[in-house]
Amino acid sequence: MDEAERCFWAGEDPLYRQYHDTEWGRPVGSDERLFEKLCLEGFQAGLSWLTILRKRERFRAVFHGFEMTRVAAMTEADVERLLGDPGIVRHRGKIASTINNAARTLEIQAEFGSFARYVWRFEPRPEDRPATISRETIPAQTDASKALSKDLRRRGFTFVGPTTCYAFMQAMGLVNDHTENCHCRLEVEEARAEFVRP
Repeated sequence: MDEAERCFWAGEDPLYRQYHDTEWGRPVGSDERLFEKLCLEGFQAGLSWLTILRKRERFRAVFHGFEMTRVAAMTEADVERLLGDPGIVRHRGKIASTINNAARTLEIQAEFGSFARYVWRFEPRPEDRPATISRETIPAQTDASKALSKDLRRRGFTFVGPTTCYAFMQAMGLVNDHTENCHCRLEVEEARAEFVRP
Protein backbone atom coordinates (compact mmCIF):
# COMPACT_ATOMS: atom_id res chain seq x y z
CA MET A 1 0.00 0.00 0.00
CA ASP A 2 1.25 3.47 -0.96
CA GLU A 3 1.61 5.54 2.22
CA ALA A 4 3.69 8.41 0.82
CA GLU A 5 2.43 11.84 1.84
CA ARG A 6 1.10 13.90 -1.04
CA CYS A 7 -0.54 17.21 -1.71
CA PHE A 8 -4.08 17.41 -0.36
CA TRP A 9 -5.63 17.32 -3.84
CA ALA A 10 -3.96 14.12 -5.10
CA GLY A 11 -6.73 11.87 -3.77
CA GLU A 12 -6.84 8.10 -4.09
CA ASP A 13 -7.19 7.59 -7.85
CA PRO A 14 -4.06 5.83 -9.19
CA LEU A 15 -4.01 7.90 -12.40
CA TYR A 16 -4.27 11.14 -10.43
CA ARG A 17 -1.54 10.04 -8.02
CA GLN A 18 0.76 9.10 -10.89
CA TYR A 19 0.19 12.51 -12.49
CA HIS A 20 0.93 14.21 -9.16
CA ASP A 21 4.05 12.12 -8.52
CA THR A 22 5.63 12.19 -11.99
CA GLU A 23 4.40 15.29 -13.85
CA TRP A 24 2.80 18.06 -11.81
CA GLY A 25 5.16 20.88 -10.94
CA ARG A 26 8.16 19.53 -12.83
CA PRO A 27 9.61 22.23 -15.10
CA VAL A 28 8.78 21.89 -18.79
CA GLY A 29 10.67 23.49 -21.67
CA SER A 30 8.92 21.74 -24.58
CA ASP A 31 6.71 23.98 -26.71
CA GLU A 32 4.40 21.07 -27.53
CA ARG A 33 3.92 20.05 -23.89
CA LEU A 34 3.35 23.64 -22.82
CA PHE A 35 0.81 24.16 -25.61
CA GLU A 36 -0.95 20.89 -24.79
CA LYS A 37 -1.23 21.78 -21.12
CA LEU A 38 -2.54 25.27 -21.82
CA CYS A 39 -5.23 23.76 -24.05
CA LEU A 40 -6.17 21.05 -21.57
CA GLU A 41 -6.39 23.59 -18.75
CA GLY A 42 -8.85 25.50 -20.94
CA PHE A 43 -10.90 22.34 -21.44
CA GLN A 44 -10.78 21.71 -17.69
CA ALA A 45 -12.50 25.00 -16.82
CA GLY A 46 -15.63 24.06 -14.88
CA LEU A 47 -14.65 20.39 -14.66
CA SER A 48 -12.29 18.31 -12.55
CA TRP A 49 -8.72 17.79 -13.72
CA LEU A 50 -9.22 14.04 -13.26
CA THR A 51 -11.94 14.16 -15.94
CA ILE A 52 -9.45 15.71 -18.37
CA LEU A 53 -6.67 13.36 -17.32
CA ARG A 54 -8.84 10.35 -18.12
CA LYS A 55 -9.52 11.79 -21.59
CA ARG A 56 -5.99 13.07 -22.25
CA GLU A 57 -4.91 10.32 -24.65
CA ARG A 58 -8.01 10.88 -26.77
CA PHE A 59 -7.37 14.64 -26.77
CA ARG A 60 -3.84 13.91 -27.99
CA ALA A 61 -5.17 11.68 -30.76
CA VAL A 62 -7.80 14.10 -32.10
CA PHE A 63 -5.52 17.15 -31.84
CA HIS A 64 -2.58 15.51 -33.67
CA GLY A 65 -0.40 15.19 -30.58
CA PHE A 66 -0.87 18.94 -30.08
CA GLU A 67 1.44 19.70 -33.01
CA MET A 68 0.61 23.37 -33.33
CA THR A 69 0.92 23.61 -37.11
CA ARG A 70 -1.50 20.73 -37.61
CA VAL A 71 -3.94 21.99 -34.99
CA ALA A 72 -3.91 25.51 -36.45
CA ALA A 73 -4.86 24.03 -39.85
CA MET A 74 -8.00 22.36 -38.48
CA THR A 75 -11.29 23.59 -39.93
CA GLU A 76 -14.92 24.07 -38.96
CA ALA A 77 -15.55 20.57 -40.34
CA ASP A 78 -13.06 19.26 -37.78
CA VAL A 79 -14.88 21.15 -35.03
CA GLU A 80 -18.18 19.53 -36.08
CA ARG A 81 -16.56 16.09 -36.16
CA LEU A 82 -15.04 16.55 -32.69
CA LEU A 83 -18.39 17.65 -31.27
CA GLY A 84 -19.50 14.06 -31.91
CA ASP A 85 -16.52 12.46 -30.17
CA PRO A 86 -17.47 11.18 -26.69
CA GLY A 87 -13.79 10.66 -25.82
CA ILE A 88 -13.20 14.40 -25.33
CA VAL A 89 -15.04 17.32 -23.75
CA ARG A 90 -17.54 18.28 -26.46
CA HIS A 91 -17.65 22.05 -26.06
CA ARG A 92 -17.66 24.04 -29.30
CA GLY A 93 -16.00 27.08 -27.76
CA LYS A 94 -13.18 25.08 -26.19
CA ILE A 95 -12.53 23.08 -29.37
CA ALA A 96 -12.45 26.27 -31.47
CA SER A 97 -10.25 27.88 -28.83
CA THR A 98 -7.66 25.11 -29.16
CA ILE A 99 -7.46 25.70 -32.92
CA ASN A 100 -7.25 29.47 -32.47
CA ASN A 101 -4.68 29.20 -29.71
CA ALA A 102 -2.49 26.98 -31.90
CA ALA A 103 -2.29 29.75 -34.49
CA ARG A 104 -1.54 32.32 -31.78
CA THR A 105 1.18 30.04 -30.35
CA LEU A 106 2.83 29.84 -33.77
CA GLU A 107 2.91 33.65 -33.81
CA ILE A 108 4.60 33.66 -30.40
CA GLN A 109 7.16 31.12 -31.63
CA ALA A 110 7.95 33.40 -34.56
CA GLU A 111 8.35 36.40 -32.26
CA PHE A 112 10.27 34.82 -29.36
CA GLY A 113 11.95 31.82 -30.97
CA SER A 114 9.93 29.39 -28.84
CA PHE A 115 6.71 29.28 -26.87
CA ALA A 116 8.73 28.13 -23.85
CA ARG A 117 10.91 31.25 -23.94
CA TYR A 118 7.76 33.37 -23.92
CA VAL A 119 6.03 31.42 -21.11
CA TRP A 120 9.04 31.31 -18.78
CA ARG A 121 9.27 35.13 -18.86
CA PHE A 122 6.29 34.99 -16.46
CA GLU A 123 7.99 32.85 -13.81
CA PRO A 124 7.45 34.70 -10.52
CA ARG A 125 10.40 35.94 -8.49
CA PRO A 126 11.10 33.92 -5.31
CA GLU A 127 10.25 36.93 -3.16
CA ASP A 128 6.76 37.02 -4.70
CA ARG A 129 6.02 33.47 -3.51
CA PRO A 130 4.59 32.37 -0.13
CA ALA A 131 7.22 31.52 2.50
CA THR A 132 5.65 28.10 3.00
CA ILE A 133 3.33 26.13 0.77
CA SER A 134 0.21 24.68 2.33
CA ARG A 135 -3.43 24.25 1.43
CA GLU A 136 -4.06 27.65 3.03
CA THR A 137 -1.30 29.56 1.19
CA ILE A 138 -1.79 28.29 -2.37
CA PRO A 139 -3.63 31.01 -4.29
CA ALA A 140 -6.10 30.54 -7.15
CA GLN A 141 -4.30 33.24 -9.13
CA THR A 142 -1.31 35.54 -8.72
CA ASP A 143 0.06 38.75 -10.18
CA ALA A 144 2.19 36.61 -12.50
CA SER A 145 -0.77 34.55 -13.71
CA LYS A 146 -2.79 37.74 -14.21
CA ALA A 147 0.06 39.18 -16.29
CA LEU A 148 0.32 36.00 -18.39
CA SER A 149 -3.45 35.89 -18.87
CA LYS A 150 -3.59 39.56 -19.88
CA ASP A 151 -0.78 39.19 -22.39
CA LEU A 152 -2.17 35.97 -23.89
CA ARG A 153 -5.59 37.58 -24.31
CA ARG A 154 -4.01 40.65 -25.87
CA ARG A 155 -2.46 38.29 -28.41
CA GLY A 156 -5.85 36.74 -29.20
CA PHE A 157 -5.83 33.62 -27.01
CA THR A 158 -9.09 32.44 -25.45
CA PHE A 159 -9.94 30.34 -22.36
CA VAL A 160 -6.83 31.69 -20.62
CA GLY A 161 -8.13 33.49 -17.53
CA PRO A 162 -5.78 34.13 -14.59
CA THR A 163 -6.96 31.05 -12.65
CA THR A 164 -6.44 28.82 -15.70
CA CYS A 165 -3.02 30.41 -16.21
CA TYR A 166 -2.04 29.79 -12.59
CA ALA A 167 -3.05 26.12 -12.83
CA PHE A 168 -0.92 25.96 -15.99
CA MET A 169 2.04 27.58 -14.19
CA GLN A 170 1.72 25.15 -11.28
CA ALA A 171 1.60 22.10 -13.54
CA MET A 172 4.45 23.18 -15.82
CA GLY A 173 6.83 23.97 -12.97
CA LEU A 174 6.94 27.76 -13.15
CA VAL A 175 6.16 27.50 -9.44
CA ASN A 176 6.52 24.64 -6.97
CA ASP A 177 3.20 24.35 -5.18
CA HIS A 178 3.78 20.88 -3.78
CA THR A 179 2.97 21.32 -0.10
CA GLU A 180 5.68 21.21 2.56
CA ASN A 181 4.68 17.70 3.69
CA CYS A 182 4.53 16.27 0.15
CA HIS A 183 7.16 13.68 -0.75
CA CYS A 184 7.59 15.36 -4.17
CA ARG A 185 8.37 18.87 -2.95
CA LEU A 186 12.15 18.58 -2.56
CA GLU A 187 12.55 16.55 -5.74
CA VAL A 188 10.61 19.17 -7.72
CA GLU A 189 12.59 21.99 -6.12
CA GLU A 190 15.81 20.27 -7.21
CA ALA A 191 14.43 19.80 -10.74
CA ARG A 192 13.57 23.50 -10.88
CA ALA A 193 17.07 24.42 -9.67
CA GLU A 194 18.67 22.29 -12.39
CA PHE A 195 16.27 23.37 -15.15
CA VAL A 196 17.84 25.61 -17.79
CA ARG A 197 15.34 28.37 -18.49
CA PRO A 198 14.66 28.77 -22.23
